[in-house]
Amino acid sequence: MGITTRSRFAAVLAILCVLALSTGRANAQEQPVAPEANPPGDIPDSQAFVPYTSPLGFAFSVPEGWARTDRAAGAHFADKYDDLDISIASAPTASTLQSVRASDVAALKKTGRAVEIVGVKSVTLPAGKAALISCKSNSAPNQVTGKQIRLENDRYLFFKAGKMATLDMSAPAGADNVDQWKLMAESFRWQ
Repeated sequence: MGITTRSRFAAVLAILCVLALSTGRANAQEQPVAPEANPPGDIPDSQAFVPYTSPLGFAFSVPEGWARTDRAAGAHFADKYDDLDISIASAPTASTLQSVRASDVAALKKTGRAVEIVGVKSVTLPAGKAALISCKSNSAPNQVTGKQIRLENDRYLFFKAGKMATLDMSAPAGADNVDQWKLMAESFRWQ
């Protein structure tokens, strides 16, 4: 590589680094977008659910027909503005409400987009006790239009035998998915 080529390469690399850093700062200062008046994203009451069993040792019901992306640590399901994500990680102990507020909530605020915590509580589900974080956030900008929408999010943290399952559900703010989210959270089982 000649001096001129190296100089150009270094300049391009420097520009990319500045853009990456400025994007990170923009997320930290991002303001909440206004919720849609008539939000898309309601999961219909007639929605069929199908069982999903993971080789990672868990199973739960997911909406039939949603796009699925398998990952080494879990799976992601999506349909329009609705997202469902589950991941498994090692954990020495179950989360307490204090540790969730100190660690998980802090991480959501740091990495999320205009995150507003609505509540943190302990819930008892058929799979056992879980921590539930409810929050609002902005979506990532649409890759074509740049448009963002305001989202409602629920994060469940399930623990068993050194494993933490994190179940994230999100939909446009104001969408009526309470019953469907409850069905999915209550269907979670360790295998």
